[in-house]
Amino acid sequence: MHNTVLQACVCCLFVNMTLAAGETAPDPTTIRAAISRSIPLIETASAGSARERTCFTCHNQALAVLVLSEAQQRGFPIDKTNFQRQIDHTAAALKRGLEKYRSGRGQGGGPDMASFSLWTLELAGRKPDDVTSAVTGYLLDRNRSRDHWLRNSTRPPSMSSDTNTSYFVIRALNHFGTEAQQPRIKDRIAQARDWFLKLKPMSTEERVFQLRAFLELDVEASRIKSVSQQLVALQNADGGWSQLPEMSSDAYATGTVLVALLRSGQVKPTAPAIQRGIQYLIDSQQSDGSWHVKSRANPFQTYFETGYPHGKDQFISVTAGSWATVALLLALPDEG
Repeated sequence: MHNTVLQACVCCLFVNMTLAAGETAPDPTTIRAAISRSIPLIETASAGSARERTCFTCHNQALAVLVLSEAQQRGFPIDKTNFQRQIDHTAAALKRGLEKYRSGRGQGGGPDMASFSLWTLELAGRKPDDVTSAVTGYLLDRNRSRDHWLRNSTRPPSMSSDTNTSYFVIRALNHFGTEAQQPRIKDRIAQARDWFLKLKPMSTEERVFQLRAFLELDVEASRIKSVSQQLVALQNADGGWSQLPEMSSDAYATGTVLVALLRSGQVKPTAPAIQRGIQYLIDSQQSDGSWHVKSRANPFQTYFETGYPHGKDQFISVTAGSWATVALLLALPDEG
């Protein structure tokens, strides 16, 4: 495992107080150029996925909508027709499963697919309706004898821990839960809060989504600050973060960490740790605008092409590229 928390915090203070000699903060123009190279590939992959499959995918619908909504807010041109298609594709996939949600069976992908789909609709500004209330009802019943929600499958890194699943379920219940469901939502979220507080993270993924869950839950600021500092302390010498202690830095871990830290409000975009992370993403971006991350998941679905590079590594690579692009977007200085 990584160093102890005390050692990590000392390292954090030593390494991240200032940029090292010869280091410079990434230029906003360079950041914008990296974003502009990435967006078309993410749009291509989302369009390709929607064309090839009627089902919803986390990596090609949810994350594409996240990237494109953030990019649009910051003045980047996007394909609005494709953006709407991803939203409609998501809504249609949920609607096809309406009776299954009402019966408590849900769709393939279980709580992961259900909560990621609702996250996509949240990002798009969709209002609650009969379909979303059926999905939240299903999520409330799912794993009701447990103190958190269990992932439907194990596909590292993004589905390697129940922290990811539980975070997105909590977010879905907070946003789409009906008035009638509120007593049950309150009880289940209180249980999940205790679970997250007791969690001893074993991976970067668990640390990232513990922090993100703390932001959704009624957790004191001191705990949020502590887990943020611990994440910063795990930064590698090259400026990136790794999925596991024995692995090298990659765009997936780095992107998810930077987004979590920037969303937490505990670390400013100008902080040296953030600047180093952003520089790592710029340096590791390939000339075609993509990021390549090797897949660690055992494939169980039929492979199909979406148009994103890197062959059978494309699903984790587009996921990594999406998180990396959002991190770059969040790191841009405010204009005006």
